[in-house]
Amino acid sequence: MKVVLFCGGLGTRIREYSDAIPKPMVPIGHQPILWHLMQYYSQYGHRDFILCLGYKANVVKDYFLNYKQTTSSDCTVSNFGSRIEILGRQPPDWRVSMVDTGIWRNIGQRLVAVRHLVQDEEMFLANYSDGLTDASLPDMIDRFKKSGKVGCFVAIHPPLTFHLAEFDGQGAVRRLRASHEADIWINGGYFIFRKEIFDYIQEGEELVVEPFERLIECGQLMAYKHEGFWRAMDTLRDRQVLEEMIERGEMPWRFDVETRVAVGS
Repeated sequence: MKVVLFCGGLGTRIREYSDAIPKPMVPIGHQPILWHLMQYYSQYGHRDFILCLGYKANVVKDYFLNYKQTTSSDCTVSNFGSRIEILGRQPPDWRVSMVDTGIWRNIGQRLVAVRHLVQDEEMFLANYSDGLTDASLPDMIDRFKKSGKVGCFVAIHPPLTFHLAEFDGQGAVRRLRASHEADIWINGGYFIFRKEIFDYIQEGEELVVEPFERLIECGQLMAYKHEGFWRAMDTLRDRQVLEEMIERGEMPWRFDVETRVAVGS
């Protein structure tokens, strides 16, 4: 199944990095978060990627045009560096289509811009490219297939705790409660779509606003509730959390590596 990854945003909330590189290329460990996300899909057999580029598209292109598997694999070097052997299991072979969808396009219009690359697919996957999860992708796909609906997204609880306030018309507080005590679910950015999704998107529209409202009205949108690990990299603190997890060898978004080995080391 093809995977559409939205890689063209400015990443203004992590500007310390995004002034120089697009947000999906911000490193955690020794590889960009985009690489970790692609590994997540790849371990389930989905290795045909479509990257919707925009802001600093050349940085993403240069990364893949000069990509070296030895950066993330154990290897043996001989003949003074002219011969390199990958040790253990061979890394997966990815097919990566890089499409410049413009700097100022929103997510919905970036998706429309690559419609020709997924038009023959019954279903395809999509992602914001800035978050990681241990959600079971095969289970999500299976439930989506059985639903017959047009769109699906992973729903998660807000990862940060905040307090919800209930008050009357005069502002007197009636109740305060932590967000984890409420049944609050938000969009986790992992999508599955049938090709009919393009019938719901009009010129200039953002993906999860008007198109999703139309899907809801028609009963064609479902949520896959996930209670496990999920973390988006919106801020430097988020990056630090993910970086520390990798340093400890804790990578719940990967099931095909030993926990003692930091991916990308």
